Amino acid sequence: MIKIPAYIAVTAAYWAFMLTDGALRMLVLLHFHTLGFSPVQLAYLFVFYEIAGIVTNLCAGWIASRFGLASTLYGGLALQIAALLAFTQLDPDWGVAASVFFAMGVQGLSGVAKDLTKMSAKSAVKHLAPENGDSLFKWVAVLTGSKNAIKGLGFLLGAALLAIWGFYASVLGMAAVLFVILVAVLLGMPPGLPGGIKGTKFNEVFSTSPQVNWLSFARVFLFGARDVWFVVGIPVYFYAVLSDGSEVGNRTAFFTIGSFMAAWTILYGFVQGIAPKILGAQGTETYTRLASLWVALLVGIPAVLAVATYAMPSPTPALTVALIAGLLLFGGVFAVNSSLHSFLILAFTTGRRVTMDVGFYYMANASGRLLGTVLSGLAYQLGGVAGCLLAASLLLVFSWLGTLRLNRFID
Repeated sequence: MIKIPAYIAVTAAYWAFMLTDGALRMLVLLHFHTLGFSPVQLAYLFVFYEIAGIVTNLCAGWIASRFGLASTLYGGLALQIAALLAFTQLDPDWGVAASVFFAMGVQGLSGVAKDLTKMSAKSAVKHLAPENGDSLFKWVAVLTGSKNAIKGLGFLLGAALLAIWGFYASVLGMAAVLFVILVAVLLGMPPGLPGGIKGTKFNEVFSTSPQVNWLSFARVFLFGARDVWFVVGIPVYFYAVLSDGSEVGNRTAFFTIGSFMAAWTILYGFVQGIAPKILGAQGTETYTRLASLWVALLVGIPAVLAVATYAMPSPTPALTVALIAGLLLFGGVFAVNSSLHSFLILAFTTGRRVTMDVGFYYMANASGRLLGTVLSGLAYQLGGVAGCLLAASLLLVFSWLGTLRLNRFID
């Protein structure tokens, strides 16, 4: 039986964190773009964020196993508050190099916070939800889907706050709200989260399970394929199409970009949440087979969009509509893939190893986001949004190959 009070508390804390995480990403991207940063420089702003995620996930699984899941949850919230406050110290008179390095460092701190919180919330489901596979899939889907819907609202919130309040007031206000959430969680967390296990060794974080390793491999390229267009390509493309350089034009562009990013992420989260209904009640073996089928379906979407964009190199209303429709379709199919992965990692792991296997898996997730982030600026610089979409399709081929390997371990 699911431990409802603890599940609600963990979910609420995760929601609050992801709202600020989405808003901060949009604030940083649009604020620095208006300062004249190139696509490659914008991508650099998020590099430490993703590198921090790789390191954090390796360590977080061991920390949670050694000191308990509550400690990593609280630590993630506290570090996000520190990152938000640090951004208030950004000096607009600094040069480009100083601003980039400062923002990279603070984004790195936010990356540590994000992955501590994510690993804690995802691992908690294994302990708080029922053990049978179909019920576990439903509870994982609810947490993951709702989180992404909230993050989508964060994108819209960040763009709106930037247009209305500006950068500095926005990050300060978010820090204050998140501090209140942290205090409430500290004072009101019900029992249910597992404590630490003394004697847990750090080298245990590296998985020896071939299923976990191949799923992690597939996850790298799945999320690389999303972020290669999501991080820089589409926001910069839409800004170029929508803004005329005036204050009113900039605000219109901010709201439109934020609205699209929010709508895409909310759709993604919604489909994640209903993925068990889309797929039907199945066992772990069937879900494993479906993982390779659904990523194969995803490969062609960015490839078709890339061809369409190359065919119409100049931005036109028809191209913009085609991109929006195609990327929303991508989001729906991507969501089913992501939801399957989120279930399979918990199905493949065991109770004692759950924090370490989930940490290792999300280390792969962060590696994929890093790959996509680095490629996003480079691909846009070399080939525009079409280059980003073509790179996404190629990355998805590798994800498909990884999921095919999983089928070898089905009895």
